Amino acid sequence: MIQGLYRQATALLEPLAPLLIERRLRRGKEDPLRREERLGRSTASRPDGPLLWIHAASVGESLSVLPLAERLAGAHDAGVLFTTMTTSAAAALESRQPPGWIHQYIPFDTPGAVARFLDRWQPDAALWVESELWPNLLIEAQYRHIPTALVNGHLSDRSFARWNRLPAFSRRLLGSFTTVLVPSEGQGRRFTALGATRVVVTGDLKATAGPPPADPEALARLKGAVAGRRVWLAASTHEGEERLACDIHLDLATTIDGLLTVIVPRHPARADSIAEEATAHGLTIARRSQADMPDSATDVFLGDSIGEMGLYLGLGDAVFIGKSMLHHGGHNPREAAWLGKPTVYGPHMQNFTDIARRLVAAGGAIEVSDATSLRRHIAGLLGDEQACRTMGERARTLVEGDAAGVLDRAFAALQPLFEKEP
Repeated sequence: MIQGLYRQATALLEPLAPLLIERRLRRGKEDPLRREERLGRSTASRPDGPLLWIHAASVGESLSVLPLAERLAGAHDAGVLFTTMTTSAAAALESRQPPGWIHQYIPFDTPGAVARFLDRWQPDAALWVESELWPNLLIEAQYRHIPTALVNGHLSDRSFARWNRLPAFSRRLLGSFTTVLVPSEGQGRRFTALGATRVVVTGDLKATAGPPPADPEALARLKGAVAGRRVWLAASTHEGEERLACDIHLDLATTIDGLLTVIVPRHPARADSIAEEATAHGLTIARRSQADMPDSATDVFLGDSIGEMGLYLGLGDAVFIGKSMLHHGGHNPREAAWLGKPTVYGPHMQNFTDIARRLVAAGGAIEVSDATSLRRHIAGLLGDEQACRTMGERARTLVEGDAAGVLDRAFAALQPLFEKEP
């Protein structure tokens, strides 16, 4: 009944989809040149031969599945259609995905948009990443006999409780997956309880993503521009954390000569307001989006570009992970760890609980409780180069060990997707 009501409701709302797109365009959340993709329409052509469809919502999920996608596509001589929800994920993929892959924005989960999308692309198999459960897309894919797997399946406490209130609906959705790959036994128990029929524990796919790339020439130029300065990075920040970073800079600059603070907002569309915030603090700003180079007078280098996290991490001596101090959830600390950077984060790392805990236990990260302790630990790391190196090495050793075996287990578990029915 719930499935039917959902389908009817989304069908009734479908005429309003263009209005939603316009609203999202005004907020910088849609690509104005590709809005029709959200309605299931496209000017791109389906490649000949088998096609593997991969869907991931945002940047972290997209990058986490790339090594597995490359291995599967190569082994089965398949083309790849990659869909994402966010423009930032599309930009990140543009510099990372192999030649010949096709990117599209995921259509809205309305019956018409879903039908147009699947009619056009006709994928032979599909991978969905983490917790993307769009009922119309998933059930229509099952009706069309498209084998679909959920990889790196993750349900937060809140999501698990919400789906548990709809047991028949959750069984219908999760039972549609041929296979569900999960990073841990605990996640496996959750998916099994909600109706998934084949659950395999592989470890966390995010562990296989490796270090984020950086243009070597651009990195060399920036390193030359900041040579001799102590640099800390506030990465993937959200509202309020930029103000905190500016406050910390003002405090630490009184004792650390030449201090440079690099701020990389999670959403670069907020860059103008962040620049105004920093200027109001009396700080001198250089902006990556305006091709500025930080000089000796620069207090804050604003990383307001997309897909260049590797560049910014390459500059930092110590890294603060955003959405962990003033907001709940946190962001992935592995990117910094792969590059041998010590990380500091607040108490709200719910989306990365396991790796955050183990990095702290391994001596590769520090968890702080408030702004005062964040300021103290950033100051301590910037004042002790050997401590930075030691923590960074411990962090890198941990993530390199995690990656071993995860890809092999996931690849083996997904072979049923490619087994043709007699």
